[in-house]
Amino acid sequence: MAEIKTLTDAVAELVHDGDSVALEGFTHLIPFAAGHEIIRQHKRNLTLIRMTPDLIYDRMIGAGCASKLVFSWGGNPGVGSLHRMRDALSHNWPVPLQIEEHSHAGMANRYVAGASGLPFGVLRGYAGTDLPAHTDTISTVTCPFTGEQLAAVKALNPDVAVIHAQRADRDGNVQLWGITGVQKEAVLAAKRSLVTVEEIVDTLEPVPGAVLLPSWVIDAVAVAPGGAKPSYAFGYYERDNAAYKAWDLVSRDREKFSAWLEELVAP
Repeated sequence: MAEIKTLTDAVAELVHDGDSVALEGFTHLIPFAAGHEIIRQHKRNLTLIRMTPDLIYDRMIGAGCASKLVFSWGGNPGVGSLHRMRDALSHNWPVPLQIEEHSHAGMANRYVAGASGLPFGVLRGYAGTDLPAHTDTISTVTCPFTGEQLAAVKALNPDVAVIHAQRADRDGNVQLWGITGVQKEAVLAAKRSLVTVEEIVDTLEPVPGAVLLPSWVIDAVAVAPGGAKPSYAFGYYERDNAAYKAWDLVSRDREKFSAWLEELVAP
């Protein structure tokens, strides 16, 4: 059952050095506040998992939190590259970074398999690519009904899933809406889960298309107003496009990034 905690306490209790950690969110509800707290607590040797790594993973990689990245696409949306990620891959700065690359469909199927308690997911995909030859979590399976050879991907079961949502009630039930990506699947697949929310309310009023995560699938809920900024939280605030552009200049330069990092972690 979910417990309502401070973000500092929740990260300290749920995220451990060496864990596989999935901070999910697609274009909006990206858990920036939680990622920043992981940086502040100097978590190390993490395997970061996400379908679309963007600024928050660039920051965590640059801060030395990650030793491996499992992903399907990475970049600064609408702007360009993730320069801290590129520096780690090309020059091992600040620490070496391994990568495991998949397609979007492959990652989604891995989460669904993990959430379903299955050992692998099945899809038509990866044909004509080199990824199966370089990724040991991609294989093939023969359909027992048609004989067709299909791609098989190993289930994802992160040690910790972290997502951001619009709100939760006082019992720890969570409600999110808008573009929800694979947040639900990540939480259901993970061994432990943390949800940051804009607010806690007495009653979760119905919202069309909303996803409801019951308290019993969540370990901790932490109130973090603005916790998705500079991405957006539908119904609460818009995307800060200027911040994404500004990050490109900061992330290109180690000294500028180091100054940003020092300011972030300063007491």
